[in-house]
Amino acid sequence: MFKAVRARMGAMTGRARAARRDAGMVTSEYAMGIVAAVAFAVVLYKVVTSGEVSAELQDIVKQALDGGA
Repeated sequence: MFKAVRARMGAMTGRARAARRDAGMVTSEYAMGIVAAVAFAVVLYKVVTSGEVSAELQDIVKQALDGGA
């Protein structure tokens, strides 16, 4: 019985160690993710604030506020 309990405990601690190794991203991965997100946000901001897109968005809002009248 002692061997079975010991084997079971060893398996449980092995899984816990493996889970800790792959628990999440490291700091450099977080930094790269943040840089990519900021770059995407800047590109999206530039597109939305460009002349053509801004005019189209204003037209859509005006049509929505008119409500078919």
